Amino acid sequence: QVQLVESGGGSVHTGDSLRLSCAASGRTFSPYIMGWFRQAPGKERELVAAINRSGVITYYADSVKGRFTISRDNAKNTVYLQMNSLKSEDTAVYYCAGKDRTSGEYDYWGLGTQVTVSS
Repeated sequence: QVQLVESGGGSVHTGDSLRLSCAASGRTFSPYIMGWFRQAPGKERELVAAINRSGVITYYADSVKGRFTISRDNAKNTVYLQMNSLKSEDTAVYYCAGKDRTSGEYDYWGLGTQVTVSS
C-alpha cells in the first residue's frame, strides 16, 4: 500500500510563491501517474496538474497554466508543485494523488495541505 504525505502549504499573499511536496512510501517505486488536486470551500475537487513517471508527460488545468509547475524526483519518491504568482482563487486544500494506470481513478491519496492566498 502506498502512503502519500503532503507538505509545504501555508498562508501567503497575492503574487507570492509556494512549493508543495508529496512524499510517497510503502514500496520502492512511486505510482506511475502522480497528480495534485485541490478543493476550495463549496467547490468540487479539481485536478490541477499531473505527471507521468518519466516526467515527459504533464497536464495542467487552464487556471494554473504558466504559473504552476509539477515535477518529480523518482529517486526520492517525491513529487512537487511549484506555485508562482498565486491568486486568491488558488486558496484550497491541495491533495497529492497517485495511480498505477494511465486511465481511471486515482488509487492513492494524501490527507491534504492547506494553501491560503490573501490580498
